Amino acid sequence: MTKQLHKKFSVEEVKMLLQKYLDEKVKLVYILEMLGVKRSRFFELLKEYKEDPDNFSIQYKRKRATRKISKDLEKNIINELKKEKKLIEDREIPITFYNYSYIKDQIYQQYEQKVSLPTIINRAKKEGFYKPRQKKRKSHDREVLTNYIVRCTPVIGQIKLE
Repeated sequence: MTKQLHKKFSVEEVKMLLQKYLDEKVKLVYILEMLGVKRSRFFELLKEYKEDPDNFSIQYKRKRATRKISKDLEKNIINELKKEKKLIEDREIPITFYNYSYIKDQIYQQYEQKVSLPTIINRAKKEGFYKPRQKKRKSHDREVLTNYIVRCTPVIGQIKLE
C-alpha cells in the first residue's frame, strides 16, 4: 500500500513536477509513476495548481477531529461500566468479568449511540473498571478416589455396573 501524497512529497516538489508538466518538459506517464497517483487525481491536482499556484497545497484537511467521542457517549460508557461493576462486586451473583460486548449493545439499545469495543475497553482501563480475564486453567484428568471396588460387566451395547 502506498503512502499518501502529502506524506511522500513536499508541496514544493509537487509544484515543481506540475510546472514541468505544464512546460512540457516531462511526460505524463513519468509524473504519474513518480507521484504514484492515477490520471484523474493528477488532473485534479493540476486544476487546483492552475487556479492558484501560490496557495496550492497537498495537505489533507479532515472535516472533523478523529479519535474523539462526544461527552454524552463518554458519560454513557462510564454509567454502564458502573452498573456492571455493581454486578461483579455482588457476591451472590457469580459474575467474574466484564462483558464489554454487552456494554456496547446496551449503549446502542438504550442511547442509540454506536461505539467500538476497543473504545469501551480503553475507557474501562482509564476509569479503573478494567478487569482482565483470567487465564484458562490447565485441563487435567479427574481421578476418583474411593475405597470401593466397582465391577463392570459388559452388556450388549451398554456397560452394566454391579
